[in-house]
Amino acid sequence: MANMQRAENFPLHRRDVAKRLAEAGGADLLIVTGLGSTNWDFTAAGDRDLTFPLWGAMGGAVPLALGLALAKPDRRVLVATGDGEMLMGLGSLATVAIQAPHNLAIAVFDNERYGETGMQPTATAYSADLAAAALACGIETAGTVRTEDELTEAIPDLVEKPGPIFYVIKVQAEPLDFILPPKDGVYLKNRFRRALLGTDGIL
Repeated sequence: MANMQRAENFPLHRRDVAKRLAEAGGADLLIVTGLGSTNWDFTAAGDRDLTFPLWGAMGGAVPLALGLALAKPDRRVLVATGDGEMLMGLGSLATVAIQAPHNLAIAVFDNERYGETGMQPTATAYSADLAAAALACGIETAGTVRTEDELTEAIPDLVEKPGPIFYVIKVQAEPLDFILPPKDGVYLKNRFRRALLGTDGIL
């Protein structure tokens, strides 16, 4: 039970991390956010056309971002999702390792809670180590970020270093207001595609 209490005191705050990642990646970064809290975090950092928030399909953020990275090898793709969503889609890490897209980075915002259903503890509050799972799947650059200094070192990796990259970022389990992206999935898809068309000239 000690681990379950510790998350309330993690020094990093999820919305600060989201803002720093979005700013470091610049206007051309393609961002996929997993359903739930990372959607709200990156919307709070500034809603943008080249962010695709998932409103459903739990476990689908990494597979979607992987497909995008393979289709657009000249563009940097960042997927930001939560520990609960990543636990649902662990098998996708093996596929990421096999496909090995150089332009894909994965940031897991881990507050050790299912934030959308009542803050119940996830497996990462106990013994589950997502970074170790990524390494075991064959993703060579993977680790866990717990401090401000470690975050400062990890951000350039996430937005610039040849991938695939995988970092768990331990963020405080804290109640936050919902800052929601648009809820219309067709609108979000078309907005994202138009933004790609405008910057690349092709879909």
